[in-house]
Amino acid sequence: MTDEESGTPHWLFGDQLGPHFVDPARGGPHRGAPLVMIESRAVFRRRRFHRAKAHLILSAMRHRAVELGDRVRYVKADTYRQGLREAVGDAPVTVHHPTSRAARDLVDALPAVRVLPARGFLVTHDEFRTWADGHGTKHLRQEDFYRWVRRTHDLLMEGDRPVGGTWNLDHDNRQPPPRGATELGVPAPYRPRESDIDAEVRSDLDRWARDGDVEFVGEDAPRGFPATRREALAALRRFVEHRLATFGAYEDAMLTGDATMSHSLLSSSLNLGLLDPAECVERAEAQWRSGGVPLNSTEGFVRQIAGWREFVWHVYWYFGPEYRTSNALGHHEPLPDWFTELSSDATGANCLSRVLDQVRRTGWTHHIPRLMVLGSFALQRRWEPGAVTDWFHRSFVDGYDWVMVPNVVGMSQYADGGRMTTKPYTSAGAYIDRMSDLCGPCRYKPSVRVGEDACPYTAGYWNLLHLHRDRFEHNARMSRAVRGLDRLTDLGELLEQESDRRD
Repeated sequence: MTDEESGTPHWLFGDQLGPHFVDPARGGPHRGAPLVMIESRAVFRRRRFHRAKAHLILSAMRHRAVELGDRVRYVKADTYRQGLREAVGDAPVTVHHPTSRAARDLVDALPAVRVLPARGFLVTHDEFRTWADGHGTKHLRQEDFYRWVRRTHDLLMEGDRPVGGTWNLDHDNRQPPPRGATELGVPAPYRPRESDIDAEVRSDLDRWARDGDVEFVGEDAPRGFPATRREALAALRRFVEHRLATFGAYEDAMLTGDATMSHSLLSSSLNLGLLDPAECVERAEAQWRSGGVPLNSTEGFVRQIAGWREFVWHVYWYFGPEYRTSNALGHHEPLPDWFTELSSDATGANCLSRVLDQVRRTGWTHHIPRLMVLGSFALQRRWEPGAVTDWFHRSFVDGYDWVMVPNVVGMSQYADGGRMTTKPYTSAGAYIDRMSDLCGPCRYKPSVRVGEDACPYTAGYWNLLHLHRDRFEHNARMSRAVRGLDRLTDLGELLEQESDRRD
């Protein structure tokens, strides 16, 4: 008789909170098997997390424990090991494949723990390994993977062809915000109502901080993201029915007065395990097939989940533990205190100040501020990529190790030298000016490279190209930009200026 059939206790980590993690028909534990959940204080001591992130995780775990009732043994302990001993002693337990290497190493080191396959993703580890091994291990590309997932899962397909005749509608999904608009004018995203559990969590976090046991950064405003399956489904429904239609065209745009634009805000629910990716992409496709939304919006959303999210998860495991320490560009500058403290007043760059302020208040921004404001700035300042990765992990409500290592090391900081992307994702200020309304009130001018009005992104961009010219001039997607260095008559002044810049 297997562990699942015998009713062996099953351990649920805090990001395994949806029904698909306890469904025996999907490889989960026996229907009557007791469940174990462990709230480890050491997790919050290990990193200085955003207060809103800590609140969301604990709220979601405690809400789930209430839902499971007498079936679950919920233990508050100093460490996972201590909590497991208190819950089951030396008895065997099962657990689904954890989402971090540290957690996987822990369960592998515990003799009585049997690891079941991962849940919460469309593609299994074995399936990805077979695909990746067929493409070589030096460079993997999300576009190739995305098309393969679309075919194998029959997503937005007509027979063996993509609907509409093309796989990628990015060219329709890069529009700047409407001219003169201060907000996109779409229905607001779903926002949950706090419960007594949230009040309890907030009280506990206050006490931990007051006692000096745990330190946080950022603010813990009323909880802004789902903590239960019911809330997550409501958020998914509101997005698909009221916001998906305008998502595609403006998914790369930014507006000062509209931090969420048409984004789904579902990443934290997916990463807590409250939603399954299959149900998200299937609902989006059904909405398109009913005529409710344009194809470019649906394809853009499906690409984010079935393409990028899946790719990042598997790259994290496939490239091995050494991937996280990649530093192909040799960047070693420390993160300044004002950045780690989310001090938006410490920089004169309006875009950076606004985005840091949003992160401080909410623990969230959409992907373009993350990539082209925060990540691009870190890359241009040559901050150590491991420290940048840790900052993103700690500062975002949807940030987990598996999420941030590939996204930051690979995409944002190009520290892997191009193993998962074709170019560094950075730009001069002109990109931010074109895609937002952030540059107008800024003290810096996006077209100016040198002097008091010089935009730190514009000057930083050319400085970065100069520093890594030998590498970038051989990159097909960067060579033209690198040749532009030869047309800069003020390059010497720019390089001297950037050696002293602090913001």
